[in-house]
Amino acid sequence: MTRGYPSAMPTYQRRGDVPRKRHIQFRDNGTLLTEEVMGLEGFSGNESILYHLISPCRVKELGNFEPIKREEWVPDAHAHRHMKTIGLQPEGDALSGRRLLMWNQDVEISLCRPAEPMESYFRNGEGDEVVFVHEGTGTLETIFGDLPYREGDYIVIPRGTTYRFVAEGPQRYVVFESEGLIEIPRRYRNQYGQLLEHAPYYHRDIHPPNELKTHRDRGDHELKVRVRDGYQTYVIDYHPFDVVGWDGYVYPWTFNINDFEPITGRIHMPPPSHQTFAGRNFVICSFCPRKLDFDPMAVPIPYHHSNLNSEEMIYYVDGQFSSRKGIEIGSVTLHPSGIPHGPQPGLAEKSLGATETHEFAVMCDTFHPLKLTKLAKELDEPDYAYSWYEERGESHTYDQDPAGATSHL
Repeated sequence: MTRGYPSAMPTYQRRGDVPRKRHIQFRDNGTLLTEEVMGLEGFSGNESILYHLISPCRVKELGNFEPIKREEWVPDAHAHRHMKTIGLQPEGDALSGRRLLMWNQDVEISLCRPAEPMESYFRNGEGDEVVFVHEGTGTLETIFGDLPYREGDYIVIPRGTTYRFVAEGPQRYVVFESEGLIEIPRRYRNQYGQLLEHAPYYHRDIHPPNELKTHRDRGDHELKVRVRDGYQTYVIDYHPFDVVGWDGYVYPWTFNINDFEPITGRIHMPPPSHQTFAGRNFVICSFCPRKLDFDPMAVPIPYHHSNLNSEEMIYYVDGQFSSRKGIEIGSVTLHPSGIPHGPQPGLAEKSLGATETHEFAVMCDTFHPLKLTKLAKELDEPDYAYSWYEERGESHTYDQDPAGATSHL
C-alpha cells in the first residue's frame, strides 16, 4: 500500500469529551476510563481513539460460533445473467436477513429486505461494509453516535464498528462486504487527503455521525461479531455504546447517490468516470442522471467491450432502462469475464441525438470471477443471454424515451 495517503476516510472528527492528550488519565465522575485505539493496518493506517466507561474486553458469556455457509450455484453455461430481485420477500433483520447473491475472495454482494427490527448489536470484525439504501429511512445507531440514513444513501461502515439498524418503514438494501479496505478513490484526493476540485463529490457531501449518546445503563445485551468467516455471539452486561468521547479518522458515514456529480465529455466516458468507492480488487460506481456526449457525431451509448479480466454487476435503482430488454427496478445483471457485452440491437441507432439520461444504478466491477449462489439461480432469467440475438431487419419495441439507454454496460 502506498504511504502518504490516508485510507478510508480523509477528514478528522471529534465527538463527546476527550482528554487534552492521548494515553493520559481521563476520568468520568472519578472513574478512570478505558482508552481504546481502533486502527487500520496495525498502527500505520487511520485510527480513532475511544473512551469507554467499561472495558470493551468484558464478556459475561461466550455464545455459539456459527460458520458462514455459502451454497454455490454453478450454471451449466458461461453466459450473461439477469436476476429480478424486486419480488424478494422480507425476512430476518438487517443482519440475519442478508441473502448472499454472489461473491469472490474480495467482496460479498447481498440483498436484504428486513422483516423485523434488529434487537442484537453487530460488529464486523473482519471486513468493511457499504450498505446501499434502495428503500427506507432510519438511524444506524453506532458506538460513534447516531447516523441517520435515507433512500439513496451509501452507508460506509468500517470494520470494528459496533452498530444496530433502527429502521423506519419498509427497507431494501444492497450490501457489499470486503476483507480489504473500502476507500475513497485515491485519484480524487491530494497528498493530504483533501478531495480535489475535479472529484465527483466533496467533503460537504459526506455525513458522519451527528450525536454521540453515551449509555450508562447496565444489563445484558447480545453482541454478534463476524470473525474467522463466521459469527461469534457474546453476551455482555453493559450497553455497548458506553463511549463518552472519541476522535480520529475511522467512523461510519453516509454519502447519497444524488450528490454524485457525473463526469461528462464530448464523446462517451468509460465506466471509471462513475467510480464512487475503491475496494481491494473491486470498485463501486454510481450511474446518475446527467447530460450526454455533445460531439455532433457522438454515439451517446456505451460501446461494446470485453471484460477480459473483470466482471460487471449492476443493480438497477430507478429510471428508464431502455438499454436493456426486460430490465426493471431491482434488476441485477452480471456480465462475466471472457465474453463481450454492450447495448442490445437497435439501441445505438436509437440513441443518436439523445442529450440526457435519467436513470440511477449501482455497479460493482471485480477483478476476480464472481461465484453465484442458489438465490441467484432462483432469480435468474435464462432468456437474457439470448437478448442480443435477432434476425437482420427484425425490430423490437423499446421505451420511446432514449434516456437510460446511454449510461453504462
